[in-house]
Amino acid sequence: MNIDPLILKQVDEYDHPLIFASLSGAHLYGFPSPDSDFDIRGTHVLPLSNIVGMNIGPETIDRTDIIGGLEIDVVTHDFGMFCHLLLKKNGNILEQIYSPHVLQTSAEHDELRTIAKSCITRHHVHHYAGFADSQWRQISKQPQVKPKTLLYLYRVLLTGIHMMKTGHVEANLLVLNENAKLPYINELVEQKIAGPEKGTIEAANMEFHASEYARLSNALKQASADSQLPEHPTGSAAINDLLVRVRLTRASPNAVKGFLSGKTLR
Repeated sequence: MNIDPLILKQVDEYDHPLIFASLSGAHLYGFPSPDSDFDIRGTHVLPLSNIVGMNIGPETIDRTDIIGGLEIDVVTHDFGMFCHLLLKKNGNILEQIYSPHVLQTSAEHDELRTIAKSCITRHHVHHYAGFADSQWRQISKQPQVKPKTLLYLYRVLLTGIHMMKTGHVEANLLVLNENAKLPYINELVEQKIAGPEKGTIEAANMEFHASEYARLSNALKQASADSQLPEHPTGSAAINDLLVRVRLTRASPNAVKGFLSGKTLR
């Protein structure tokens, strides 16, 4: 996909060096509208002075800008925090690592993509099942439901099922539906993309979607029960080794000398 140079500028001029930055949200999930926000996610590397001293951070940077009338939301975690989240079975982190829409990358990103495969476990089901349950509770309370809301629900359920069955990360709903073959997905995507995001689903159709939510939730639980994925990540040591090397190699000798002499260098 073509990325506006003004969006790439948000990454190129970032506050800290980046291991990678990629697109998440609707652009990753396969159903962006012309007015969809751009959700940029990734991981940054803090300078020595923000790692070894008393004042740690910022471990998370979260900022929002409006460029050309579109909202650009950028969230990154320091690489140490990012690695901890990866080992805590966080599906969002995996999806960011494997997003095909890469805005900035590095050799460490390539290595991370290899290692992260060994961090996928059957317990990632809790991330996807929990997200789906929370999403459905919100849907149940809404008098009117947008196509976008249902697409996010189905996306997370199908991503979870696919991961439990294959051990691979796929966040694009249209790609997932090539196998799932849910006939209503394309219609929901067309409604979401073609019309304003304020469009809603007819009340008569919500009973059907309630039954589909229950069916796919059960399918996710069954896929987890049948999964051949490991109980625990096997890549913990490799992740730790990568983190140590990133800390050491990204801190140049001049930066170390400057830090020890009392001069804070980035």
